[in-house]
Amino acid sequence: MTIAPELALLTVSTVRVEDPGPLLALLPADSPLAWVSGDEGLVGWGEAARFDVTGPDRFADAQDWWRAVDAGSDVVDEVQLPGCGLVAFGSFSFDPLTGTSSLVVPEVVVGHRSGTWWVTTVDRPAPVLRATAAPRAPGAVRFSDGARSSTAWTSVVADVVERIRDGQVGKVVLARDLEAQLDEPLDVRWPLRRLAAGYPGCWTFSVDGLIGATPELLVRLEEGLATSRVLAGTIRRSGDAARDVTQAAALARSSKDLEEHGFAVRSVAESLSSHCRTVDVPAEPFVLHLQNVMHLASVVSGVVADGATSLGLVSSLHPSAAVCGTPTEDAMAVIREVEGLDRGRYAGPVGWMDASGDGEWGIALRCAELDPADPRRLRLFAGCGIVAGSVPEQELAESAAKLVPMRDALQS
Repeated sequence: MTIAPELALLTVSTVRVEDPGPLLALLPADSPLAWVSGDEGLVGWGEAARFDVTGPDRFADAQDWWRAVDAGSDVVDEVQLPGCGLVAFGSFSFDPLTGTSSLVVPEVVVGHRSGTWWVTTVDRPAPVLRATAAPRAPGAVRFSDGARSSTAWTSVVADVVERIRDGQVGKVVLARDLEAQLDEPLDVRWPLRRLAAGYPGCWTFSVDGLIGATPELLVRLEEGLATSRVLAGTIRRSGDAARDVTQAAALARSSKDLEEHGFAVRSVAESLSSHCRTVDVPAEPFVLHLQNVMHLASVVSGVVADGATSLGLVSSLHPSAAVCGTPTEDAMAVIREVEGLDRGRYAGPVGWMDASGDGEWGIALRCAELDPADPRRLRLFAGCGIVAGSVPEQELAESAAKLVPMRDALQS
């Protein structure tokens, strides 16, 4: 655990404002924070407080710190909606044994929900809200293999398929990375705007140099109702509407993809059941159509009975079978042995929470992580769920499709 400095009293004020325009257009270039879906969500900037933590107790340690911040804050909130008052943005490492996780309390948060806009300030007067200067285009971007070449990665997939068929594990999610090199430091607002425009049904995020647009909601907690959107089972879109209809029907019938999806849904339902009176699990998934791929998707929900916060639910849910595999410990052991890369915060929880414990946490997918030592370099990530019926070459094609959103977002 990283020890936080002694906390000072935070003076927090949330007031209603008129529509200031698109949320992402308000962001400055320096360390922007964002969690936006469509035209709703939260953006923030500045840093009133932060907490960095490592180790297997990272969620509990972060929750303790957040309670201490709340207890030491003077909050006036005239809007009283989720995301108002004291708010922290957070991103957590995938593996508890590696990486640093963080909570950041911005100096300014601007939010929009159901026709209501607000601004929250911490220890400063409310700013004049106006669009900032347009983001700088990235210019030329050079992509190269990350930890493994495509050929080497398919060999790892083949090895994992054999382990699954031998009964060592049920499902393993394997990630691969791609390096991106720019001539100038990246203005992260550029890819954020492109992602939000191209994937309005996803959650576009920016937290501490981790940027992306995730289609998968790990958990939303609002007034006691917990909701999770589970994705597993993927097919690339063809670009032809009629053919996509046929492919969507094939995806919905695919035994391989239904098996993969079933593992993920059961993982989430079992984790939520330890906190909820009842858990509602759909009888069958629906097909979620995104710009470049289609996923099998299910929305799992439950009423929280034990007072758990959104971060407490995250602690129980992560890592789900959708990003790790099943059984969890066996899948994680295989990942550590064969994957050959440090995921960092890829496939970890990312999102926000307020002082009541409500919040929204996605899984950091379709994302990239800036090199903290060199803002001209990024690592892009994609992952695939490997089951007994997986074909290595098809999994490589699926991973390439999942890299498309971030690759495209970096283009000028």
